[in-house]
Amino acid sequence: MQELQELCLKARKASRITALLSGQEKDRALSLCAEALLSHCEEILFANRQDMDEAEDQGMSEGLLDRLALTEKRIADMAAGMRAVAALEDPVGRVLERFTRPNGLVITKISVPFGVIGMIYEARPNVTADAFALCFKAGSACILKGGSAAKRSNQAILSALRRGLSEAGLPEEAVTLLPGTDRESTLAFMGMRGLVDVLIPRGSAGLIRSVVEHAAVPVIETGTGNCHVYVDASADVDMALKIILNAKTQRVGVCNACESLLIHRDIAPEAVPLIARGLMEHQVQIFGDEPCRRIFPKISAATEEDWGMEYLDYKISMKEVDSLEEAIAHINHYGTGHSECIVTRDPEAARRFQQQVDAACVYVNASTRFTDGGEFGFGAEIGISTQKLHARGPMGLREITSYKYLIDGKGQVR
Repeated sequence: MQELQELCLKARKASRITALLSGQEKDRALSLCAEALLSHCEEILFANRQDMDEAEDQGMSEGLLDRLALTEKRIADMAAGMRAVAALEDPVGRVLERFTRPNGLVITKISVPFGVIGMIYEARPNVTADAFALCFKAGSACILKGGSAAKRSNQAILSALRRGLSEAGLPEEAVTLLPGTDRESTLAFMGMRGLVDVLIPRGSAGLIRSVVEHAAVPVIETGTGNCHVYVDASADVDMALKIILNAKTQRVGVCNACESLLIHRDIAPEAVPLIARGLMEHQVQIFGDEPCRRIFPKISAATEEDWGMEYLDYKISMKEVDSLEEAIAHINHYGTGHSECIVTRDPEAARRFQQQVDAACVYVNASTRFTDGGEFGFGAEIGISTQKLHARGPMGLREITSYKYLIDGKGQVR
């Protein structure tokens, strides 16, 4: 506990420095950190290979192995993401609102850093670089707790980032990895109220639920993704297939991948066989209801559990629905508030779907895989929030700042 408190205090001290940096100073440091990632690519890949070997020996699923894996391209993408964050407008010190009261007080609302941001996430080492870049650009220090499966990869990435900070003449404690990956150290970290300003969990439903239930530190809850694609009666079936294949198979182990299909009964005789064959060509196992199985018998039988499942694997559920209203009701019942899509040629159906579906991101005729900070133009993202306070959807720089009021007077008293 004492070691953890000291670590948090060092991060707090570093945050006092990062909060005062100019945009130019932050951008230079991020550029140096990006260069450090590239120049230490071999060390990072070596560490990742050790993590991958251990994960494979322990039987990690293919989807989760994909999350864990690093390649030269993924490291280059991490560095490019860091530079993209550097290129964004400085989110700190923006005037959000200014007004004058009848008594002459001038009140200005400005954006300010959180201070120390804690991140708890699973075996996704790219998050280490993304989270640092965003927190640093937003003027905060960060303390990161990655999954045990990525411990060597995260440490190698941290070493590179700290070399970049050192070269920039800035405190290395602006980014810290939580020592230890056991439950006790994680629970202690969640209790660092007053030393950590906000906690952001990113990962499985179990991880997020544990953080929400046990944290004394304020939490911004990121959500799991039971994302749906609904193929409406008027849909272009070829377009639907293209969208579904991208949403399901481009990367199966990510939260914005499609996990559930709903198909209108009027188009099901045409759509179900085409979509099922396309998915099976990509080795996706389909769990369907009885109407879908009558149309295409190779589909496996679904259970009630399948409708709410985030598979993160080459699996998907499929259900026939009688109407747009039934599709919306099903999504609002089983969805996780992440990303939902309708494929339709009917503007009124599209409007009603976007209006009535309760999710952070609601698509018409586009893949759910676009729910991503980079794709939204935010640079990287620190997570995708499915709650409604204080941020929703991909959380970029503006979502990880707070604000304060500056009040200027001329001797007014109340």
